[in-house]
Amino acid sequence: MDRTVIIGTRGSELALWQANFVKDSLAAINITAELKIIKTQGDRILNLSFDKLEGKGFFTKELEEELLAGTIDLAVHSHKDLPTENPPGLIIAAVSEREDPAELLLILKDCVDVRQKLSVKYGGMVGTSSNRRKAQLLAVRPDLEIDELRGNVPTRIGKLRDEKYDAIMLAKAGVTRLGIDLSEFHVEELTATEFIPAPAQGALAIQIRESNTELFEILQALHHPDVAEELSLERGVLKMFGGGCHLPLGVYCRRDDGKFQVFTSKAEDGEGFPDRYFIESDTLDGVADKIVARFAKDRKFPNKVFISRDISETSYFRKALEKHKIEIEARSLIRTVPVITKFDSYILRNIDWIFFTSKNAVEYFFKLLPQFPKKVKFGVMGAGSEDMLRRNGHFADFVGESNDTADVAADFAALANGSAILFPGADNPMRSIQQGLSAETKIIDLPVYETVLEEEVEPTGADVVVFTSPSNVEAYFADNLLEPGQKVIAIGKSTGKKFDEMGVKYTLPFSPDEVGLAEAVFGI
Repeated sequence: MDRTVIIGTRGSELALWQANFVKDSLAAINITAELKIIKTQGDRILNLSFDKLEGKGFFTKELEEELLAGTIDLAVHSHKDLPTENPPGLIIAAVSEREDPAELLLILKDCVDVRQKLSVKYGGMVGTSSNRRKAQLLAVRPDLEIDELRGNVPTRIGKLRDEKYDAIMLAKAGVTRLGIDLSEFHVEELTATEFIPAPAQGALAIQIRESNTELFEILQALHHPDVAEELSLERGVLKMFGGGCHLPLGVYCRRDDGKFQVFTSKAEDGEGFPDRYFIESDTLDGVADKIVARFAKDRKFPNKVFISRDISETSYFRKALEKHKIEIEARSLIRTVPVITKFDSYILRNIDWIFFTSKNAVEYFFKLLPQFPKKVKFGVMGAGSEDMLRRNGHFADFVGESNDTADVAADFAALANGSAILFPGADNPMRSIQQGLSAETKIIDLPVYETVLEEEVEPTGADVVVFTSPSNVEAYFADNLLEPGQKVIAIGKSTGKKFDEMGVKYTLPFSPDEVGLAEAVFGI
């Protein structure tokens, strides 16, 4: 191209970073470009929430109008801000690599409470203008107050610094791109699988006139077709739901071990409890249709679900099921009892890590009132153990994020190999994590509880039966069989292996916690 390309962009720091990123990428392939700053409706109206603004494309419409008028050659957008349909005459010519689409919860340090999930103090004020974020936040922390938060990234952080909020939520991608130092705050990173992002969050879209075939061909050097395929699914689901940026919808698609994994969260409004759905597929053909069908208003749910553990009245799992009038039968088929009542904290003097494979291990260890002569790090198998660790006043330095203990062991070994690790746990542990550690690692097993099977376990007539441990499977099937038509959900691969041995089909939730369980029931 023998002329300078004009790039249209909004004027915020993040938008300018994005536009300059494209400008520099074009320069790398010997294309000269310059920026034209354009103010959008979303930039001008800062006193209203998005759901009160009329129309769509609050941050894109004016850029698209200048494209159509020919005053700019291309527009750079945060892909999540774009309406699901291009105006006639415009196309997305290229999609960037995707930054991590995780969310960040920034908390004033004097508003941190480790005993609360997400670490915001009880009843804290959290700033966000997103109904999607609001619904997902309130699902796990209904005590929080959510207040409107508008402005660019530095402006929002400034409002937190001025203590107008106790915490705010931001997309990690914007903070990363701007290189903002967050050390003055406590930061909780919420992964895209636990807190589902907006469709296309973290990616840039380069929009041009459809007739500009020369520029289209040039921009293919900047295009990432694998990212575009995943974003097409996410935005396709958004389009099928007929929503814009005010819709409380999160969709995240990724490839993992050769398969596509898609996570969806949808609520009726910002105050509503969201339903979640997880699907794994070899291809994306028909996946959007399957997702939308799961959220149909007339779909049928199980009448009753049995789970082999006690469930509190305020638990996420209970709220997710009771929303759809699903009866819950919750009873543990095992008992746990302590095996020691005294503990010499001297053993902790040379310990670097303490790793818990269950919330029972956490509970019984801290009942021993350990005294820590030096700072130690804590590792946990999953979210349930992490929550129990928080209740005892400690953050986890490592949280296993997989159903497969071998994967958790490998991830933990990368951090802890060669150190001294204490493993409080059952009196006959499976030692899955220990087996993944190197020979140079000092391993100390500390039995703190034992499991006792209940006698004469009564059968259940529930439509869906959820088993939370291998011991619960053993206790139930010592006297009972599955009834015709009952669906089985198993938490963790070790529980699933029991059903493999029995030749029983089962569903394995993506995550071995209450959110994963709710997703699994929703998917049946």
